[in-house]
Amino acid sequence: MTDKKFSSGFIAIAGKPNVGKSTLLNSIIGEKLVITSDKPQTTRNRIQGIYNLPDAQIIFVDTPGVHSATSRLNKTLVETAFDAIKGVDIIFLLVDSVKSPASQKEFILDVLKELKIPVILVINKVDLIEKKALLEQMESYSGIYPFKEVVPVSAVTADGVDSLVKLALDYLPEGPAYFPDDILTDLPERFVVAEMIREKVFRLTRDEIPYSTAVMIESFKEREDGLISINAVIILERASQKGIVIGKGGEMLKRIGSAARKDIEEFLAAKVFLKLFVKVTPNWSDNPQRLREYGY
Repeated sequence: MTDKKFSSGFIAIAGKPNVGKSTLLNSIIGEKLVITSDKPQTTRNRIQGIYNLPDAQIIFVDTPGVHSATSRLNKTLVETAFDAIKGVDIIFLLVDSVKSPASQKEFILDVLKELKIPVILVINKVDLIEKKALLEQMESYSGIYPFKEVVPVSAVTADGVDSLVKLALDYLPEGPAYFPDDILTDLPERFVVAEMIREKVFRLTRDEIPYSTAVMIESFKEREDGLISINAVIILERASQKGIVIGKGGEMLKRIGSAARKDIEEFLAAKVFLKLFVKVTPNWSDNPQRLREYGY
């Protein structure tokens, strides 16, 4: 009797902005690794989540949404997305169930042209449509491109997510584990912490603050008593945004810090002292030097 073969590989999660790519990754991994928001373009970096099974390891790559780019930041995001798609073993291409297949056709063909990688179409947010409409969508999408599979899921409720992962295993090549089986991501702790803070800025200020907001971790120190002390700077583009983030009497900044600290403590499994500052750097998203400085 031969030993069961081990499979491993990389899967890129791609799609337009705000289709639920980060939510899907978090749902698969079972932990909050990347920020989620109803603002488009909250994901900016290639983010790797590691999913371990007894006979397989899947490295998921979350990508910025593919869209028409104008600013330097947007162009950088799109380049990052296309770079992430290259060199992976499988692509999960996410589409929104609320959008018609006809409206997605040009986007799908443009993203997948000349690619020879197995592509699984993932119809997300199926909790928002009726079953009959979903079946019609699945048939329509199958006529647009020769997808290996067309899988309906709800990333928010995790419905269909396990089935999606099981199907992906059929297309994963044999190979070794690339990472130890006790880690969930190759991202530095500082990066994840900064993303958690940035998410709270988006969630709590809603439409008042644009996505061109960065967070820099200035210090990250573990004290002798086990408490982790973190100083972070929220970077905005306009002076008018500073008052919104700080709020009357500093109330908004306190809410952002309190909400972020809870996520950070859960992620680090330690008590955290978090101190936030706010800084204005005009037009940083169009400044190549600033983009490099802020990690883009």
